[in-house]
Amino acid sequence: MPVPPPVLPLLPDDVEASFYDAMQTGDLEKLMAVWAEDEAICCIHPGGPALHGAEAIRSSFAEIFARGPVDLQPVAVRRLRGEETAVHQVVEAVRLGSGSEARSVQALASNVYLLTPQGWRMVLHHASPAPAAAAALGMPAGSDHRPVVLH
Repeated sequence: MPVPPPVLPLLPDDVEASFYDAMQTGDLEKLMAVWAEDEAICCIHPGGPALHGAEAIRSSFAEIFARGPVDLQPVAVRRLRGEETAVHQVVEAVRLGSGSEARSVQALASNVYLLTPQGWRMVLHHASPAPAAAAALGMPAGSDHRPVVLH
């Protein structure tokens, strides 16, 4: 009996749902399945360097998941979609720690999707602490911190 073809994600929202589900379950294979098969893919974790290519991205998430799943959920999404590209601006709720030590912070993420021959796939995930989260983590934020303007 022939193996049925894989189900292609119908919308960028489907890819995004799989990404966040994989984060919450610590499923590295499911997480990597959302990415395009292209060395130009890029992931930037909050406060981290740009990771280019599937190998670097897989390695970083394997290290993250070695500590367990990540309690990360999208709480607000703004969408911009063209015929072959979609950009989602996401407010993420991140729960750090456990038990009485647990606290919630927010991150801001940009998720970019491309329509490929395999269906919609992620090509960029770039997350940064939200200003209030940055302050809670001891990072500069607020009126005393001026971002560098490059253009």
